[in-house]
Amino acid sequence: MELELSLGLFYLLLLGFAILMYVLLDGFDLGMGILYPWFNTDAEHDHLMRSIAHVWDGNETWLVFGGVILFGAFPAAYASISSTFYLPIMLMLIGLIFRGVAFEYRFKSDSSKRYWNTAFAVGSSLAAFCQGLMLGTLVQGVPADFINQSSFISWLSPFSLFCGLAVMAGYALL
Repeated sequence: MELELSLGLFYLLLLGFAILMYVLLDGFDLGMGILYPWFNTDAEHDHLMRSIAHVWDGNETWLVFGGVILFGAFPAAYASISSTFYLPIMLMLIGLIFRGVAFEYRFKSDSSKRYWNTAFAVGSSLAAFCQGLMLGTLVQGVPADFINQSSFISWLSPFSLFCGLAVMAGYALL
C-alpha cells in the first residue's frame, strides 16, 4: 500500500502541528496566568513571570502560523470560521493583548504592579475561555455551510461554555 500525500493533507497536518505546538507551549503560559491569582506574594509572582519571560513571546507565533496556514491553504474554511467566531476571536485577541501589555509593564511600574497582575490573570483567562468556546462549538458540530445558517452567537451553547471552562482547567494543569 502506497502512502500518497496530497497538498491539502500536507497543509492539514501542518495546521494540526501548529495548533498542537500553540496549545502545549502557550497553554503553559496561559495556565500560569489562570493560576496567577492563587499566588499571593510579589516574590511568587516575580518567579512565575521570570520562568516564562525568555520564551513567552515566541509561543504566540504558533497561533499566527496556524492562522496563516488556514488563510492560505483553506480560504473557504477561514472565511466561515472567522465570520462565525468573530466575537470570540476578538475577545481572545483582546485577552492576549491585555496579557502582553501586563507582562511588559509589570516589571516597569512598582506602584501599579497589582493592576498589571490582575490584567495578566484576566487576559490569560479570557483568551483560554474563548479558545474553549470555539473548540466546543466545532466539536458539537457546525453545518458545512454555516456561514449562511448560523446566527452571530451560534457558538454560545452550554456545551461550548463547558468546553471553555475545561480548556481553562486543562491549561492550568499544564
